[in-house]
Amino acid sequence: MGKGRLLFAAAGLMLSAAATADTPALRDPLTDPFFAADQGDTRGVLILDDGQVVAKRYQPGYSDGNRFISWSMAKTVTGFLVGALVADGKLKLDDPAPIAEWHARPGDPRAAITLRQMMNMSSGLQHVEVGEPIENSDTNQILFVGGTNDMAAREIAKPLEVKPGSLWKYSSLTSLLLAEIVTRQLTTSHDPRVRAQAYRAFAEERLFRPAGITSAVLDFDGAGTQIGGSIIYMSLPDWGRFGMVLLDGKSPDGKTQIVSPDWLAFMKTPAPTYAGYGGQLWVNNPVPGEGQRYPGASTSVASAEGHLGQHVVTSHDNGHGRGVVVVRLGNTREDISAKVNGRVIADALNHFPRDAAAH
Repeated sequence: MGKGRLLFAAAGLMLSAAATADTPALRDPLTDPFFAADQGDTRGVLILDDGQVVAKRYQPGYSDGNRFISWSMAKTVTGFLVGALVADGKLKLDDPAPIAEWHARPGDPRAAITLRQMMNMSSGLQHVEVGEPIENSDTNQILFVGGTNDMAAREIAKPLEVKPGSLWKYSSLTSLLLAEIVTRQLTTSHDPRVRAQAYRAFAEERLFRPAGITSAVLDFDGAGTQIGGSIIYMSLPDWGRFGMVLLDGKSPDGKTQIVSPDWLAFMKTPAPTYAGYGGQLWVNNPVPGEGQRYPGASTSVASAEGHLGQHVVTSHDNGHGRGVVVVRLGNTREDISAKVNGRVIADALNHFPRDAAAH
C-alpha cells in the first residue's frame, strides 16, 4: 500500500489527527524541515546516529504512548520473518513457493513461482494495487470490502498475468501471501486463533523481543493470517529500533544478530525486474526515468515505507559507527508524499558525514 491510494472505509485504523500548531520549545534545525507546511501532517520524527537518539520530535498531541500504523512498512517486517525460516532451513529462496493450492493440479503454471520472485514483487500474479476508480483496487477490495474473512484465499485464487520473474508489480497481497507461507510453516491448524498465536509468538521470538520492541500490535484477518503487507502498529521509538535491525540486522545494542547478513544483503539487492526495489523493501539505486527515491543520498540507503508518508530509512554510509536511521511518521497526501518527504529525509541523512570507509 506504500504507492497506492486506499479506500478509507477503515479510516478508524489511523490515529486521530491532532492539532498542527507548533511551539517554540520544539524547534530544532534537524527536525524543523519535517514539520514545514509542504510536508503534510508529520506526527513524529526520530533520528538515530550509531543507535543514539540525536533528534526526536512529535506533533503536539502525540507521544511515546501512541502506536503508529505501518501501512506498507509491514512488508519489511514480513520479509524478516521469511528470512528467519530460510535461516532455519524450512524455506528455500529459489524453491517453488509452498502454496499447496498451486501444486494440487498438474500443470498449474503458478507452481513455478519462487519465494525469491515473491520477495522481489515479481510473482507474475494478476493484480491491481491502485484502481481507477479506487474501489477497483484488488488490495482495497480484499482488505476492506469482501475478502476480510480469508484474505490469502482470495489472492491464492488469482491467475498468472505474466511469466513469473518477468515483470515487477508492487502488490500488498503478495506480502500477505508471504505472511500466509510463514503461518503454514509454523502450524498445520486451521483455527484462526491458533494460527494468529503461532505467528505472533514467532515474530516476538525472532524479531521483536531481541530488538527490544515492546509495543508491536499485529493485525490478522478472519482466518488468522497476519496482514503482512499492510497493518502493524508500533510506537515511534520502536520503529527506530526496527530501523536499527534494518540497518545492519542487529539489535539496537549491536550484540545480537537478528537478521542474518546474507538475508539482509539479499533484501537490499535490487530486484532483477526493478532497480529501486529489493526484497520487501525499497533501495536508493537510480531508476531510469525516475531517479533516486531519496535524491542525493547514498545508494546504500534502504527503507521500509508505507502509505501516507511512513518511512524508516537507513544508511550505513552516513554518520558514525553503525550508521543513521531516520523515522518519519504522519499523514501526507499520497500524490506528494514520496517527493516531499523523500527530499527532507535525504537532507537529514546528508546532515551526517558520509564516509563508507568508516563503516
